[in-house]
Amino acid sequence: MAAVKTKSIYEPRADEDGLRVLVTRYWPRGVKKNEADLWLKDLGPSPGLIKKWKQGLVPWVVFEKAYLNEHKTEEKKKAMNGLIEIVKQDRLESVTLMCMCREETTCHRGLLREMLIEKIGL
Repeated sequence: MAAVKTKSIYEPRADEDGLRVLVTRYWPRGVKKNEADLWLKDLGPSPGLIKKWKQGLVPWVVFEKAYLNEHKTEEKKKAMNGLIEIVKQDRLESVTLMCMCREETTCHRGLLREMLIEKIGL
């Protein structure tokens, strides 16, 4: 099974990244399209939730709960199932989930990593 890692899209590409998956709603400014192998924008937080978080209107615990609740929608379930299929079918050694945040501790990619690990049984 694949190792699931995370990093900022602004960090340099590394051989151990494996499949580089951008999981943001919007493409980051100044980043070339070849920096990600796959863009699954539906796995990013909703525009409203992103806006509230960026403006400091919601604390991390509220953001976290809201983001996890968004994963009950068909849009997110479909995107997650697509990622799971890619990981399983391609028998990838590693997958790196990326977004624009510099810190993982307050970033949805860490939450997404945990969900993916749970769903693929690592």
